[in-house]
Amino acid sequence: MKALAVTGVETFELQELAVPTPKKGEVLIKVAYVGVCGSDLPRYFDGGVHQFPQVLGHEFSGSIVEVGEDVELQKGTRVAVAPLVPCNECEQCRSGRPQLCPNYSFIGSRQQGAMAEYVIAPVENCLLVPETLSLKMAATIEPLTVAIHGIERIRTQSGDKTLVLGAGTIGLMTVLALRARGVGEITVVDLNEQKLALAKQIGADVVVNPLTTDLDTHFKENGFASIVFETAGNHLTQVQAIKYADRQAKVVFVGTCTRPVNFEAEEFELILRRELELTGSWMSYSAPFPGFEWHAALRYLATGEIDTTPLITGIYSLEDQALPFEKMREKDSKEVKVLYEIGGEIA
Repeated sequence: MKALAVTGVETFELQELAVPTPKKGEVLIKVAYVGVCGSDLPRYFDGGVHQFPQVLGHEFSGSIVEVGEDVELQKGTRVAVAPLVPCNECEQCRSGRPQLCPNYSFIGSRQQGAMAEYVIAPVENCLLVPETLSLKMAATIEPLTVAIHGIERIRTQSGDKTLVLGAGTIGLMTVLALRARGVGEITVVDLNEQKLALAKQIGADVVVNPLTTDLDTHFKENGFASIVFETAGNHLTQVQAIKYADRQAKVVFVGTCTRPVNFEAEEFELILRRELELTGSWMSYSAPFPGFEWHAALRYLATGEIDTTPLITGIYSLEDQALPFEKMREKDSKEVKVLYEIGGEIA
């Protein structure tokens, strides 16, 4: 089978690998589509993988073509796949918190991913995709579950004035999920005008670009947020999440830190003075595995309550190798969610 493997820093190779055989409790999936996640970028550009070579890809859909022992699903079943493979033995797993498992594996990171014609997955990780839902859209379920998990870390109300910092994939997925939940006014902050326009298109009420609008003035004049989602993982927006949160607001940190976060004393003191409630959100799983986030995301997409189509900005083939990665890394990139089409809808 064809597989796109990272073999070194900024080095992809299109390799010919043996088709893997599913073991007990596993299925072999013919990959339809696989998305490129922001977390994949350092794996390619910086060599941030657990080993070389590594086949990436953890946001994917496809069809089952072979089953291992003790698997009841039939060949031909269309599936979307949760990439986390928890150990199911540690205290976190036994307590229903698989996302906090310290001994997990992960498809596309610690084991072969879906940037290949075929990939192995545990059957418990597979969600059945109805015929009414395209496999292309089903490949966007994983980032949507990340947004849903973040929202579920707090209690939202219909009138909540909400701020989303960052209009990347997770930020925009958060906007979609918040709009489906029925919160109040949604403000999105980002430096990229194209992504702000997309945020407005999919449901944001207000979009703000710090390059053209002073944020301190904007929020003093228009009011602070009762709920804040930091999705950019930027050291500046992680401070802004505190600054622009209203009294007794809830702040959810979703974006992964990449640099030290430095608070001025008066900024940090806002946590106390405003009695802010801060929480982190990690991945997108709960019990029973893979969690309600996955079933909710599937239902949202299948019923049309959420449409992720506007977020799909590019379709590539494995032969394009690093091209979608380079497009995503460009300054002022217009790319949001890019996919490799491998087997396509007839996978």
